[in-house]
Amino acid sequence: MANTKSAKKAARQSLKRQAENRVMLGGSRTAVRRARVAIDGGNLESSQEAVVMALRALDRAANKNIIHKNNASRRKSRLMRALAKAQKEAAA
Repeated sequence: MANTKSAKKAARQSLKRQAENRVMLGGSRTAVRRARVAIDGGNLESSQEAVVMALRALDRAANKNIIHKNNASRRKSRLMRALAKAQKEAAA
């Protein structure tokens, strides 16, 4: 347990930041999951919208240093590849 006044305040701030970060991380995971489901569902229009929302969520998390920028970039790349593959299969 923190002893000094500043350490107690730092502990409170840490808990608050942790809660905010978990919300942002969970939101980005949910957005990615929804995009994957939409891509697998085959509806190209809704999957494109879901992918855009997922990209925004990942960018937001990366900009706030909740996830590493390369982690966000990798996830975005994988989503875009999956979307392109679905579009190619739908066109064929």
